[in-house]
Amino acid sequence: MVAPPPVLPRPFPDGDPPVTATDQPSTPPRPEAKSPAADSERDGDLVPFRQALKTWFTISLQTFGGPAGQIAVMQRALVEEKRWIGQQRFNHALSYCMLLPGPEAQQLAVYTGWLLNGTRGGLAAGVLFVLPGVVALLALSALYVAFGSTVAVTGLFAGLAPAVVAIVAQAVWRVGRRSLTHPLLVGVAVASFVALALFDAPFPAVIVVAALAGWLIGRYVPHALKPAGSGAVDDGPPPLIPDGALHAERPSARRALRIVAIGLVLWAAPVAAVAVLTGTGSVFTTQGLYFSGTAVVTFGGAYAVLAYVAQQAVQTYGWLGAGEMARGLALAETTPGPLIMVVQFVAFLGAYRDPGTLDPWAAALLGALLTTWVTFVPCFLFIFLGAPYIERLRGNRRIAAALSGITAAVVGVIANLALYFAEHTLFTDVRAWSTGPLHLAVPNVATLRPAALGIALIAVLLIFRLRWSVLRTLGVCATIGLAAAFAGVPGV
Repeated sequence: MVAPPPVLPRPFPDGDPPVTATDQPSTPPRPEAKSPAADSERDGDLVPFRQALKTWFTISLQTFGGPAGQIAVMQRALVEEKRWIGQQRFNHALSYCMLLPGPEAQQLAVYTGWLLNGTRGGLAAGVLFVLPGVVALLALSALYVAFGSTVAVTGLFAGLAPAVVAIVAQAVWRVGRRSLTHPLLVGVAVASFVALALFDAPFPAVIVVAALAGWLIGRYVPHALKPAGSGAVDDGPPPLIPDGALHAERPSARRALRIVAIGLVLWAAPVAAVAVLTGTGSVFTTQGLYFSGTAVVTFGGAYAVLAYVAQQAVQTYGWLGAGEMARGLALAETTPGPLIMVVQFVAFLGAYRDPGTLDPWAAALLGALLTTWVTFVPCFLFIFLGAPYIERLRGNRRIAAALSGITAAVVGVIANLALYFAEHTLFTDVRAWSTGPLHLAVPNVATLRPAALGIALIAVLLIFRLRWSVLRTLGVCATIGLAAAFAGVPGV
């Protein structure tokens, strides 16, 4: 029986760090261990909090392209460049987040922030992860309401969307290369992709089967689950948080009850406030209750719940039209942050058109911010409540093997999202086709958008060949889209 992983002190004691500052010259030096009364020890920071804030803000500005791009950005910054967290530790956290309802990339940021800087680190990472997207989507929603489909706005989106296709393709490659370390794991990823893309399998079923496959692989072919951080896949210096160390915060019933109580109060208080101030039948109360419900059923990411949201928002509540729902998704696709942020656009339009006694613009802002609040507060609750337990489960071989299977399935899930996004970006008409158990989304080749394809190929060249950064690539492609729109290029 293998002994459980050692508990990681916070901060590391003198003379016993997993690496030294000289071991990793590319990584900013860690704070020196201090006396028990020192601030760093009291706060439990493994990296200086200001440095962590700067890093999370930088990451937040690059979280384009949905969960694939967001996970890849964190992978590159935290695992490869900063060396703050090991690959297996990163994969383990991601596997847990994939099991939860809500945006897995944002929850992964909360988890990693908690590992590095405790509760305040998780709060900072989670808030900064969505803040640029909230601000950007508010501005774009206002522009949409005020100006509609102007040439400038259309051209901007025409350049950004194809660039995101290339960014997502890079993300699939990078995440897969790091996580799929054995042919059996590649098989799990491929099977997950096929189940989702060709057979429209329910996401929870895919995750359950992947967990079972991981458990079987761990039982009968244990060497297949060799850590991704070994060998040639990752030959960098040891990470700040080793793969084998545990977080020091221990789970307890008292802690769990405290987190649940605080989380539920924070979640429900704004909805209760608008119900009292605007009435139980107001659009704000309706949106608060409705999106509180969707926040706990969004298993599999935004796409898994978008059909349900679209049906209810368009047909039941009449907050926006079907075409506007598609435009809202395009806005969410081309702004930083989780794709589920599209619900903010839905709430903005719904409240603007049914403001009650408020000014329409004030109503739109209130509806959008309330919806954002009830959508993301549960994410913090799930992580702070479950992460200490998940940390302890890392010492269990069977659980670790099952999560390895889920990690492999994640690659297939992201690849399926990448295919979906590429089809709906490069073609104006994508039709559903089914026969027997097969359910396919087939693009109409006659509706190929040459301008979008050209920009996507340019983005592929910039990212894969010239190794440009995400932000630089997006800037160039946005400029091309604007120029094409003003030049009257067809299909823009």
